[in-house]
Amino acid sequence: MAARKKVPSVKKARRSARSTTLDKKTIECIDKEATAILADIKKRKKPEILFPVRSLSNVKYNRKVGFFELGRARKRRNLTVGSVKNFAQMLRMMAASKLMVETNDTATKREAYYNSKNWGEAKFGDQTESDATMDDIEAMFSLRGLSREQLRYKPAEHGGSVSGNLTVIDRDLETGEPEQIDCTRMGSSSWRIPAQVEHLDFKTDADFVLAIETNGTYDRLASHKFWREQNCILVEMGGVPTRACRRFLRLLSEKRKLPVYAFVDCDPYGIANIYRSLKVGSGNAAHVNRFFCVPNARFLGVTPQDIIDYGLREKDAVHPLKDVDVKRAKDALKNDPFFQAHKEWKKALEMLLKMGVRAEQQAFAAFDLNFVIREYLPSKLKKISKFLP
Repeated sequence: MAARKKVPSVKKARRSARSTTLDKKTIECIDKEATAILADIKKRKKPEILFPVRSLSNVKYNRKVGFFELGRARKRRNLTVGSVKNFAQMLRMMAASKLMVETNDTATKREAYYNSKNWGEAKFGDQTESDATMDDIEAMFSLRGLSREQLRYKPAEHGGSVSGNLTVIDRDLETGEPEQIDCTRMGSSSWRIPAQVEHLDFKTDADFVLAIETNGTYDRLASHKFWREQNCILVEMGGVPTRACRRFLRLLSEKRKLPVYAFVDCDPYGIANIYRSLKVGSGNAAHVNRFFCVPNARFLGVTPQDIIDYGLREKDAVHPLKDVDVKRAKDALKNDPFFQAHKEWKKALEMLLKMGVRAEQQAFAAFDLNFVIREYLPSKLKKISKFLP
């Protein structure tokens, strides 16, 4: 009788998975912060925690750097009678983070909230409270070069879909052995970007990455294998791209030296929120922009000039700008350092306001369902030098 092959337990396998340099740094940072707090308490000093100010007023934009950099403004939180519970919650969450790094585990925001139910008086009353504490911890450790993902807290949502000329090198959760995923051979589906992407590697000879705002347009391009015709990689962003999606695009772009072209709606939200967040980040996330933006992204379209060139108004394929659209565009022109730094974008937004209309990716279906595959995208991709920055 053949001997049964011994299968390692998941717990043992997770602990034996390779420990990365980043994991070691994460543990060291947590230990250092906790030790400093303890030392202050022993000296009968009020411990304090330093946070960056997270707002558009505390960022600067340098075209050479390519993204919103965090400014020097900081805020301090001291341990007082009123803040003792919050301090305890932060320390418990840091301890949970350290344990997850040591055991190669992760937790969603929702799991982190419920995990606190065994913390006694330090437990969270609702998830809003635990989310805020998690944001504070990430902001604190961002000053040491870490993001929430390195602390092993992950969002519940997936990072988007991928298809095309790409092989993703992932690893088996039990053994740590590499696994290759061919994104050209996914049948009628697509590969889904996981919440944790830092460990991924890539093989590809694609010419570029096309980041697509809407699921419908992505599905059309993927099902017609547009990636094969244009030798590219398709990535569905699903609106404002998740952190995992942005980090995936950044890693793929940097590791394989690939340009990223953004295909989004022509409206102030698509331009000033979706595209701007992808390329340079945001004020609220200034402390982690350096991880999650894609500085070499370019705006393929839809542009205000496309509305004119393709006669979308004559096709009745546009919609009037809403009051919120007008406000968002004017705010971008007046307050956003990215748009202020690029005269091309100032001109485009002013043109959009003057026309008073917006156009979606799907507007080209007014010609026929596959016009965007047959005419629009191939034509645009012949004029890369004219893409908006």
